[in-house]
Amino acid sequence: MNPAPGRARLGEILAGAACIRPVSVFDPISARLAESIGFEAGMYAGSVSSLVVLGAPDIILLTLTEFAAQARRICRASSIPLICDADHGYGNALNVMRTVEELEAAGVAGLTIEDTDLPRPFGVDAARPLAREEGLGKVKAALAARCDPSLKIFARTGAMAMTGLDDALERLRAYQDTGCDGVFLTGLKAKAEVEAVAKVARVPILLGAIGKDIDDSAFLAAHGVRIALMGHQPFMAAVEAIRQTMQAQRDGKPLPPLASAQIMKEVTREADYSNLTRAFLD
Repeated sequence: MNPAPGRARLGEILAGAACIRPVSVFDPISARLAESIGFEAGMYAGSVSSLVVLGAPDIILLTLTEFAAQARRICRASSIPLICDADHGYGNALNVMRTVEELEAAGVAGLTIEDTDLPRPFGVDAARPLAREEGLGKVKAALAARCDPSLKIFARTGAMAMTGLDDALERLRAYQDTGCDGVFLTGLKAKAEVEAVAKVARVPILLGAIGKDIDDSAFLAAHGVRIALMGHQPFMAAVEAIRQTMQAQRDGKPLPPLASAQIMKEVTREADYSNLTRAFLD
């Protein structure tokens, strides 16, 4: 696909007054389903990518090449704006630049770069943030690497859960001064925390999967939150549906509900390929 429309739509979302809830997507079919259902954007996470590509947990075993290749497949198959969780940028600030180059070429609409010390260092038991200066350098490097200014780059921090609200706010202040397109925070659990972030933020706010205490789109929108994630239930649902189907086949029992022939035709764009066949093969 031409990434420009998706990037333009993401820009409109960030400039608007609503808080949207992107859905987790992980391959071309899931992205097409999200688009047909009417989701405003899709989220492709490093954790889900590790599951899809490697069948491995979210411990930063995935490579940039593997992640970018799957993002390209998703963007090629769908026009839904795709936001990518690019984790730590797969290395230091120079690796972050390479990450931005690859994901921009893949066609994503936006990407996040986080300041967690990843992958897990030797002898460290709990997640910890990078030094603030190093996190800042990564954000600056990401911005310097992009060629298309409509590609949205979000500075992400998990400091709330690791070092507390004060550190998270200090990082937010520093990151937004780089000119990034938004700040992405994880670990917020109370409305008072959202209010504290809103007082500091001068750029759009993105939140990771949120708890029930702040799951209020009107409240979030009024406090500058433009995107709030919902988790990665679609992939887990797909795994369970496959497991149940395989088990039923193994046991010789009736199968659980399957996608209809019409849905399969729609998600594979069969009509488009039929037209191409008539035009170029008949």
